[in-house]
Amino acid sequence: MKLKALLLLPLAFIAGCGLLFDDPYVDVTNTPLNWCEVHYYNATRDPIRRTTVRVTGLGLVEVKTGTSRRVSDSFAKNNADATWDDITTSQYTVDPEHVRVVFQNLVNAGLFDRDKIFRSTKHPPAGRFIAVRAAFDNKTFSEPYNMFEEDPELAERLYNLVLEFSRPVVRRRKPVYGRGPEDKEDGK
Repeated sequence: MKLKALLLLPLAFIAGCGLLFDDPYVDVTNTPLNWCEVHYYNATRDPIRRTTVRVTGLGLVEVKTGTSRRVSDSFAKNNADATWDDITTSQYTVDPEHVRVVFQNLVNAGLFDRDKIFRSTKHPPAGRFIAVRAAFDNKTFSEPYNMFEEDPELAERLYNLVLEFSRPVVRRRKPVYGRGPEDKEDGK
């Protein structure tokens, strides 16, 4: 009996250590369960300008901008604050395949790589703060740290994501002339 227990002990140890070897680089699939939320603050102006961008795997994008605390905190309480009403919210949709590519680029940049993150830079940018919360294919990341200080390369990618989705370019469809039935030549 003791011999069986001794033989099973290494097996149990190896099974328990399997969680320590988690691969941070996954292939992001196109699913509505994937989401990413980026909070960006520009504290170089008074009052602080805030932007929150939330993107889901379906392609739904929600952008909140303004100086109100409600931009980044849905449960803000101080409604007597002078900037309480300074919030603008917009929603639109984008192609889910484009969203999947954006999410994959964040994963490839090391979003889930714990060894890469938390290597602070010597010279953090003054007055800029960016934080991210994300869940892609059963992997989650939610840290309240300033990514400009912890991982400047990832922070720049996150900042580009904020710029891309907070100022969308709406393309107009150009009219196509000469394709209607009234524009056909008579075949007589």
